[in-house]
Amino acid sequence: ILVGLLSGICLIVGTMIGSGIFISPKSVLLYSGAVGPCLLIWAACGVLATLGALCYAELGTMITKSGAEYFYFMEAFGPLVAYLYSWTTVMVLKPSSFAIITLSFAEYASTPFYAGCTPPPLVTKCLSAAAIFLIVGINCLSVKLASYVQNFFTAAKLVIILVIVGAGIVLLAQGNTENFSNSFDGASPSFGAIGLAFYNGLWAYDGWNQLNFITEELKDPYRNLPLAIIIGIPLVSVCYVLVNVSYFTVMTTTELLQSQAVAVTFGDRVLYPVAWMIPLFVVFSTFGSANGSCFTAGRLAYVAAREGHIVKIISYIDVKRYTPSPALIFNGIIAIFYIIPADINTLINYFSFAQWAFYGLAALSLIVMRFTRKDLHRPLKVPIVLPVIVVLISCYLVIAPIIDKPELEYLYCTIFMFSGLILYYPFVYRKVEWGRKLMRPITMHLQLLMEAGPPEKIE
Repeated sequence: ILVGLLSGICLIVGTMIGSGIFISPKSVLLYSGAVGPCLLIWAACGVLATLGALCYAELGTMITKSGAEYFYFMEAFGPLVAYLYSWTTVMVLKPSSFAIITLSFAEYASTPFYAGCTPPPLVTKCLSAAAIFLIVGINCLSVKLASYVQNFFTAAKLVIILVIVGAGIVLLAQGNTENFSNSFDGASPSFGAIGLAFYNGLWAYDGWNQLNFITEELKDPYRNLPLAIIIGIPLVSVCYVLVNVSYFTVMTTTELLQSQAVAVTFGDRVLYPVAWMIPLFVVFSTFGSANGSCFTAGRLAYVAAREGHIVKIISYIDVKRYTPSPALIFNGIIAIFYIIPADINTLINYFSFAQWAFYGLAALSLIVMRFTRKDLHRPLKVPIVLPVIVVLISCYLVIAPIIDKPELEYLYCTIFMFSGLILYYPFVYRKVEWGRKLMRPITMHLQLLMEAGPPEKIE
């Protein structure tokens, strides 16, 4: 079952618009220092996401395999870089992102039942685990069902964004513009603080490369991949800037920084009789974003296993439903482990520098393949200056926060990324025989349990 243009746009928009736009405005304002720089950073993040996505549009139409960066690194730099990417992303980036989105969902979903206090951590963790089970179940059942769920929740989150933007426009028209006067006063952000402001803004924009993970399941990728990117990302960028304008129309910078949940505070002040709409639609938004994250994460694990970089069972598909259920279940199990610690926000912050290192490498792979793989068919060719800009900005986003505030966690993150080499040498490069003998009965039993098989034999 192939994904069409509308579902492709919904996957991009639905994964990008999660809890970020309802939470990140506070962090971006904190690091940028004032209304003016804050709005500029939100707009600049949109431009950067669009530039990155245009580079990915060329890569995706040039290499029409699912797995996004994994195959771009394979073609440009060889299997070792592709393996390190799949190791870091499959083991940490994707499942931890899935976990944090479902934790946001659980927090907003349980808050109405605990008026005046924070929901107990056990409740949010159990609800988050239940959401992971449900989303993994939906994605294992049917690609079409997962697409319908994505489309519905994307429509729901666009409705609440239109409500917030509409309310802000009405208030601006009534003359509520005092928070925008002298909007650059008090702004003196440092080199590193700007980098951290971009981190938080770009976290809300993250997901612009999601369609590249499912290129093989996309109808007419040469047309629909770039078109979905060109429609989806500017749409999200405009929404984000206008939502922030609406927030500043109602709240001063101090009030916004003191707010526990910016969107909820906005709703209480502007939409009082129907203020319950905001938390309800944030729940919809986070659930849809988690569904999109699960949908693409399963595909990355599946293609990495297909290439022999992860255990073979993960490359199998359900014999009845044709979904990569072992890969989806694997991603869900690891995500549940990430829910157990008290706080994984710190982990996400430190690993976001790894994420931008990979984005920069993907743009660099585009430049490299312009010279090393001139034979590849390029239905879409972006100006070479675009990937150069993305590489330079990625370097800044990786280096600036480390220079501004060096912490050991960045070193631990780097050590973890390269620790994958311990498994790579014996099991992938040398393909030791005892490893295969050990895995053969385990693979067979798991295959029978999950009713899964190699795709080439099922087809």
